[in-house]
Amino acid sequence: MRVKPSQLIPGCILLQEVKGKSNKPLVPKNTVLEEKHITFLGKFLISSVEVSSKLADGKVFQPKEIIEGVSVNREHKKEKQHENLSFKNHYDHAVHMYKKEFEKWQNGMPVDMAVLRKHILPLLERINEIEEEVYLLHRYSKRKDYFYYHSVALGVLSAYLGKKMGFKKGEWLQIGIAGLLSDSGMAKLDPAILLKEHPLTMDELNEIKKHPAYAYRLVENTPTITQGVKIAVLQHHERLDGSGYPLGLRKGKIHRFARIIALCDMYNQMTSEHSCKEKKSPYKAIEALQKEKYTKLDPEVVNAFIDSLVRFSIGTKVKLSNQFTGEIVFIDHDEPARPIVRLQDGQILSLQQEQSIFIEEVIG
Repeated sequence: MRVKPSQLIPGCILLQEVKGKSNKPLVPKNTVLEEKHITFLGKFLISSVEVSSKLADGKVFQPKEIIEGVSVNREHKKEKQHENLSFKNHYDHAVHMYKKEFEKWQNGMPVDMAVLRKHILPLLERINEIEEEVYLLHRYSKRKDYFYYHSVALGVLSAYLGKKMGFKKGEWLQIGIAGLLSDSGMAKLDPAILLKEHPLTMDELNEIKKHPAYAYRLVENTPTITQGVKIAVLQHHERLDGSGYPLGLRKGKIHRFARIIALCDMYNQMTSEHSCKEKKSPYKAIEALQKEKYTKLDPEVVNAFIDSLVRFSIGTKVKLSNQFTGEIVFIDHDEPARPIVRLQDGQILSLQQEQSIFIEEVIG
């Protein structure tokens, strides 16, 4: 079938060689088209191309709709409807769009900040709703697409924490963008590493440690983001004691944006279900984060994170590791992960005194 380049999607099979105005070949016959090919054809003002009625994976090709000469992707019709979506549905939509952009980076395309801003900024703007949802983001994550959920969660969590720490709106939005982009360098790794269901080998871990540098290279020449965002992307795995990567920086040499993202990254990884590690409850994660305070993590960031979580926890219903459920009635700010809980039968239980019992899950 003959279609316009704006109707193409990745996976289309080219049935005839495409030539430019000078009659020089541009794309050879039988090419399986990728985003870069489609963009290339558009830039060379190719009017139409002949492609197979089936995609490379055997599925039927359904061309994008054309309205008054403008390509309309059905998904894009919904972009302006995000205000009518629940926060969860809006979040899922942002994850879907991030995945599409990530796949483009895997195919060598540059970061399109206009697209990313269009999809992530409206989500971050819903900061008041995020206050109620932010510590439950791990519940939305799907194991199959954990990596993409993690990146969007990191953007949301980092922006939220930046706001709670008193950054101006323009800054906490930048922190959110940096969080979203921090793992973009994973696109330059062997996809098999990202899909692996078992613990990584030492060689694979060493490859993973290159992703902050790859991410920095993806964004370093992007004029529409600040230097602070670029530095945060590079440094988000650095630790105060110098044990981080890729540069082994210490304390004052680590950008404040990167310190925020570092904590949010650890928290979301610990509380989400994915292939390599068993997930922790938010409160077990807090205990782990507290142990890293003053050594690996910035104490100001840790305290702000815990304070913002604690403030929303009085009255929260929880399930304990002994399978009893109850309601949090008091929190000691020195040990926020071990509050006093009133069980369903009215019994009062202090988790500080019962060290073998911990909060397993927040249920409401």
